[in-house]
Amino acid sequence: MTQPIEQILDEARWAPSGDNTQPWRFRIVSDSEVEILGYDTREDCVYDLDGYASRIAHGCLIETLRIAASAHGLGIEWTCQPDGDTTHPVYSVKLVPHPGLPPDPRLAAIRTRAVQRRPMSTRPLSDEHIKALNAAAAPHRVVWMTRFGQRLSIGRLNYRSAKIRLSIPEAFEVHRRIIEWGARFSDDRIPEQAVGVDAMTGKLMRWMLQKWERVEFFNTYLAGTIAPRLQLDLLPGIACGAHALLVAPQTPKKPRDFVDGGIALQRFWLEAERCGLKLQPEMTPLIFARYIRDGRPFTRVPQATAWAREVSTDINEMFGPAEAASAIFLGRLGYEPAPVSRSLRQSLQSLLD
Repeated sequence: MTQPIEQILDEARWAPSGDNTQPWRFRIVSDSEVEILGYDTREDCVYDLDGYASRIAHGCLIETLRIAASAHGLGIEWTCQPDGDTTHPVYSVKLVPHPGLPPDPRLAAIRTRAVQRRPMSTRPLSDEHIKALNAAAAPHRVVWMTRFGQRLSIGRLNYRSAKIRLSIPEAFEVHRRIIEWGARFSDDRIPEQAVGVDAMTGKLMRWMLQKWERVEFFNTYLAGTIAPRLQLDLLPGIACGAHALLVAPQTPKKPRDFVDGGIALQRFWLEAERCGLKLQPEMTPLIFARYIRDGRPFTRVPQATAWAREVSTDINEMFGPAEAASAIFLGRLGYEPAPVSRSLRQSLQSLLD
């Protein structure tokens, strides 16, 4: 029979991470202590600037572990070493008895939570659900974009941002390895059927992603980015109930700030699941805008840098420069059934160090 700590980790491994990378391993120290051996993908992923995206995922994992521990009447205490910038942070987590502690109400949502990349219902979110989501995200704030014009603006923002990610070789290398073609489910990538494009576009993407020269040819002569941008960015941006921007209490600057953001994000996401809402992250505009704001190069394609400046300007105009600089997450939500295709997770055994 497995120990409680193994049962807790078996739930915690379902935490979300960018492109289902699962940037962690577990080392069980004792019946009441585990080390999360984190890592980031900044060296080979343009979307993981300074490892911040991975740190957000680490925060999601820690919050999921806390929720899972509550089923056993346990709380958690955690620290991170070293407390600064590193590609391989180690989080020490201790399980602490809390007699009478009830299971967290978000516990049942851990495994059902999934990304919905296809168009969703445009039914407005109820005031009750918005209130619950605001409370779940605290102390982070939620800026809501609910009206049609606002949803259209975000759809256009994503459409413009997608032109960057579909036109730079740095993103091509990421895209070619994160999709499991011909699959409905995937333990360590995004299955093709969950990508959100139709079958014909999927076949074309699969063929193009075999060689960068094919992508360049289609983008240059055949408007190769139009179909995926329409299906993955513009139309879904309109077809949803709302977009939500999670804003940190202060402008995030340290790795710990992004871990805290991930903790808030996972509470928010699981609460959305409890409310019958599905969610899709829309992070690339924030990431490209951060490159511009920090004056950091991200591609050898000069035109893409100019496009990123436009994206950064658009975000500042939509939310204001202060909110844009403090944003941890942008995503869309809608009342929708569970997707028929989704990413799964690696087994606990394969994640144990």
